[in-house]
Amino acid sequence: MELQVIQSKIYEIRGNSVMLDFDLAELYQVETKTFNQSVKRNPRRFPPDFMFQLNENEFNSLRSQIVTSKRGGTRYMPFAFTEQGIAMLSGILNSDIAIDVNIKIMRAFVAVRKYLVNNTSISGEIRELKERIERLESADEYTLKAVNDLSEDNRKELDGIYLALSELSIKQEKIDTPRKTITGFRSYDKETE
Repeated sequence: MELQVIQSKIYEIRGNSVMLDFDLAELYQVETKTFNQSVKRNPRRFPPDFMFQLNENEFNSLRSQIVTSKRGGTRYMPFAFTEQGIAMLSGILNSDIAIDVNIKIMRAFVAVRKYLVNNTSISGEIRELKERIERLESADEYTLKAVNDLSEDNRKELDGIYLALSELSIKQEKIDTPRKTITGFRSYDKETE
């Protein structure tokens, strides 16, 4: 029996990872009725935090995920066993199959727990990355505002430079324009001398 087959039969109910009685009976290769009779003969081994019966709403929400009995559905609400409850089953089911299945189920629960721990750390990393992005976005808004302020200062300085350049170009034009000769004055060119 593969670990994935067992893992597919582990459900999250009431905040607990559990397996249902009919799935466990199938794995242990006994009838569900026989399985439940063995459990009921040993009630002290199964306190409410080890085993509980599903209510109708819980069962209906799982109905699409699970296979019901061959005779048209379940006639009772199934029992859910936590990891500790499944460990207690080893004390009442002593066949070789039960022992082998119990070991595999415990390994499946460990694998699920490791998976959840890894996902929790990954979700923490994702949350941290989201916070960093938000900080960068807010920093970008601040930076953009600073650039706009800086750009306004630069525009004013550039306007002043353009104004100075245009005034200089006007003065240069005045310098470059030939002088009018005034009547009565001669201009002496060095070449004509």
